Amino acid sequence: MQDVPLTITHLFDRAEQYHRHKEIVTATGSGRERITYGDWAERTRRLGGVLDDLGITDDGRVATFAWNTARHLELYFAAPCTGRVLHTLNIRLFPEQLTYIVNHADDEVIFVDRSLLGLLAPLLPTFERLKHLVLMDDGVGDIPDDLNGHELLDYEQLLAAASPVEFAVDDEHRAASMCYTSGTTGNPKGVLYSHRSTYLHTMGAMTADSLGARESDVILPVVPMFHANAWGLAHAGVAAGSTLVMPGPDLSGPAIADLVVDERVTVAAGVPTIWMQVLPELKGRDTSSLRAIPCGGSAVPKALSEAYREQLGKPILQAWGMTETSPIAAVCQLDADELSLPVEEQAELRTMVGRINFGVEMRVVDPDTQEPVPWDAESSGELQCRGNWIAATYYNDERAGDSFTADGWLRTGDVASVDQRGRIRLVDRTKDLIKSGGEWISSVELENELMAHPKIAEAAVIGVPHARWSERPLACVVVAPGEEVTKDEVIEYLADKVAKWQLPDDVVFIDEVPKTSVGKFSKKTLRDEFGAYILPGQ
Repeated sequence: MQDVPLTITHLFDRAEQYHRHKEIVTATGSGRERITYGDWAERTRRLGGVLDDLGITDDGRVATFAWNTARHLELYFAAPCTGRVLHTLNIRLFPEQLTYIVNHADDEVIFVDRSLLGLLAPLLPTFERLKHLVLMDDGVGDIPDDLNGHELLDYEQLLAAASPVEFAVDDEHRAASMCYTSGTTGNPKGVLYSHRSTYLHTMGAMTADSLGARESDVILPVVPMFHANAWGLAHAGVAAGSTLVMPGPDLSGPAIADLVVDERVTVAAGVPTIWMQVLPELKGRDTSSLRAIPCGGSAVPKALSEAYREQLGKPILQAWGMTETSPIAAVCQLDADELSLPVEEQAELRTMVGRINFGVEMRVVDPDTQEPVPWDAESSGELQCRGNWIAATYYNDERAGDSFTADGWLRTGDVASVDQRGRIRLVDRTKDLIKSGGEWISSVELENELMAHPKIAEAAVIGVPHARWSERPLACVVVAPGEEVTKDEVIEYLADKVAKWQLPDDVVFIDEVPKTSVGKFSKKTLRDEFGAYILPGQ
């Protein structure tokens, strides 16, 4: 059989050759901009010429500090298709983390949206090897006076002056892009994706039992392009010739709801906190175009998924992955014979993250013995993965040894159980489990039950020190607008849903649950705040 390199240029070529008439829509502050794949492809080839004109080295790091836009999508392909490495910078990282990853990755150029330049400018003196700064003018924001001596180049002017280039990458193992983890402890860790791994992950995202990206889709990636490759939807959408709807900087509930309805979106992907805001904005509107609402980043509360099913006729499609898994590794599609089950049974099955994707292998093992646990839906252990789009190490980082087993499996840090059909249920993160008197309590299970309460908007559960039991659960609760609820009501509500010894010892009411840079609950922040909390009766 022929041996043709699996490179990202193939994805680009298909869009350019077969789907020139299809559109990419970008929401901006002044309205929606539309561009065909044909015009986008021509601009992307010119952007390859810009990288040559700027003298970016053959395998240089090309950083972006940008929202989800058609311009950002041009960079997604121009950098790797000319042999360079796309490095998406997370705009929500702490300043010292941004400084670390720009220097650690050796970024040579940063392409920045004007609306984000004010965030980046104060850090420019800390970037050690940055050669160029290119402005993508999205019409919002002032230009800072001090850019640390950098000339602010204009994206459109550079593009107009450049000549289009041919894309040719022959080595499928060549680095294509990189993304850093958004961990809450220590410096972020870099994951380097190859052309081959991205190509195969794209194929995985196009399979029917995964996200099933296809030509007829109108895909809205609310998940940021700076977070784990927008869950692969930017690559899969281009490869399939899907219409892409880029939300730009406005990720509010009304803005996303308007895009879903007006653009007849079929696939809309984002984290649970996004979908909590969007649901009320869709009430009474035509959402019949939607076929799937992929959701990941953190556990999807059953109450949220069921609220979508009741209002829209479509439950949330729970998916699981991480930066190290490119990221799609599991998707919760119900089996054919389960579609006739009672509604409540189906809803319970959807609280799982589902079966591992075709192309990925998983095992759940006892973390001490590394022996597999039974697939009985009860026994739990550490979830580990391997496959062609799973990281084998971290980029230039001595901490890699802690995250990979001796026989080459990725240690995900998730605690999981597996049912008889091989479907995964995430019990918790290893660092978020609460150990009380030698027994483990799942914070995720308690949070899901709490967020099903009609008066509770958000809830996070952490372990706090206890003199007798080592740790006990503390529930941090955000009351829904216009509602009132007491501690006793919360505990009483949980009493018939979890074992008595799992009930939180106390409830604190907070204004909001702090979030990480990618919208997950930041339990580290809560642990820092309540680490010295004295529980009643101590």
